[in-house]
Amino acid sequence: MTAPIDIALLERIAAALERLAPPAAIPVDMNAADAFVWHPSPAQLAPVARVSHVDISLLVGVERQKRLVLDNTLQFARGLPANNAMLWGARGMGKSSLVKAAHAQANAERPGSLALIEIAREDIASLPELMRILRPQSRRCVIFCDDLSFEREDADYKALKSVLDGGIEGRPENVLFYATSNRRHLMPRDMIENETSSAINPGEAVEEKVSLSDRFGLWVGFHNADQEAYFAMVEGYAAQLGLAIAPEALRAKAATWSTVRGGRSGRVAWQFIQDLAGKLAQGA
Repeated sequence: MTAPIDIALLERIAAALERLAPPAAIPVDMNAADAFVWHPSPAQLAPVARVSHVDISLLVGVERQKRLVLDNTLQFARGLPANNAMLWGARGMGKSSLVKAAHAQANAERPGSLALIEIAREDIASLPELMRILRPQSRRCVIFCDDLSFEREDADYKALKSVLDGGIEGRPENVLFYATSNRRHLMPRDMIENETSSAINPGEAVEEKVSLSDRFGLWVGFHNADQEAYFAMVEGYAAQLGLAIAPEALRAKAATWSTVRGGRSGRVAWQFIQDLAGKLAQGA
């Protein structure tokens, strides 16, 4: 006599097997957009219809940085070798804005040449999977991680080092990695100093921690803006928006705003302009 079939048991077994089996790969159409956001679980590249960016001409006070990043990006977009880039330094000085603006400029000059792929800091461990997906693609890609840094007991930096070096397969020729950080070596000073004090060989411990930044062929430093650079940023944004205000009044208001905010940067300049544009529209 045949034993009765336990449907509930079979359903549980099937569900367990589905969890164990890797999810089916989602087809990638790298021509679906000029920018994507990487989601590691399930692995997919979500197209971005419109990238939020400012025109590169509006990034004032960072002329050397603009030239370095734009030259490297255009070089890559033209099919030539280029370097992974680390943009580090003062907050609010346009590091991430420059990456997006350089990408937009490259595609304006060579339409469709370059895809920008944003990866979240917490997803860095999934970079090898993203590289595997991008390796067979014909389109050139810049993987971008904004505000990248590592804390104590964080081992993801080792995975990033391996990816930047390329491992046994080598880094795909069609992929670059751009990152921004407030820290030059991506790690807090106390983390490096702790390794120095507790390691058997302090020199080797420090070398292990700071060598990650050496994997970036292009280092671009950003520093706090002086008053003239800050005023130039404000005036550029005001001109773009067509704000009707006398230059002297604009500078006076901008100076007061920066004093209240306790600093001068591109971000502070843009926030001031947004506030001023709203007030002028209200007749204030």
